[in-house]
Amino acid sequence: MTQTALITGASRGLGAALAEALAPNHHIIAVAKTTGALEELDDRIGAKGGSATLAPMDVTNADAMATLCRGIFDRWGSLDLWLHTAIHAAPLAPADHIDAKDFAKSTACNVTATATLISYVAPLLGQIGQAVFFNDPNAGAKFFGSYGATKSAQITLAKSWQAETTKTGPKVHILTPEPMPTATRARFFPGEDRAPLNDPQGQATRLLAEIQVSSAL
Repeated sequence: MTQTALITGASRGLGAALAEALAPNHHIIAVAKTTGALEELDDRIGAKGGSATLAPMDVTNADAMATLCRGIFDRWGSLDLWLHTAIHAAPLAPADHIDAKDFAKSTACNVTATATLISYVAPLLGQIGQAVFFNDPNAGAKFFGSYGATKSAQITLAKSWQAETTKTGPKVHILTPEPMPTATRARFFPGEDRAPLNDPQGQATRLLAEIQVSSAL
């Protein structure tokens, strides 16, 4: 039976690469705000012989996420894998000049939505499913206040969940991708030479191997 993989933040970058890597062996439930990018992802997944359910929605909309998770339960009864790559990348700023609206958006997406999703997705994963979060070494660097503080809080939530589920499941992973030429990174490092950066497809293959999930990339 085909396994299911929920990817929040699936339209571009690492999320899209993970979706394509998993597509031959998983039905992909792809969540992102950008409908056009999701449709392009669906075309690429279809070209690999895979299938996807597109969910063009904002992870900060708790009602939409509840409806999605209920739909997953009604259709499949459970979920095998959740990969959480959705992130709000606030503009860089000194800690004493952080914009309140940027910080609120960062908190809503990176912290509150993550906590809400954990509560919604955990019952779908049960004892044997896997959840994957992605750390970022830039958290704590200068000018990364809004992004870094909320990204660190997200990972702290994941670490607590990981510790709480060691004996009961689901299996919670926290992985660290190497720098990639993503749109998020471009916001932080405009004008950076992207040639030395790591290919998202290669990172998807490496990261999935770390959690012993086969990929097709």
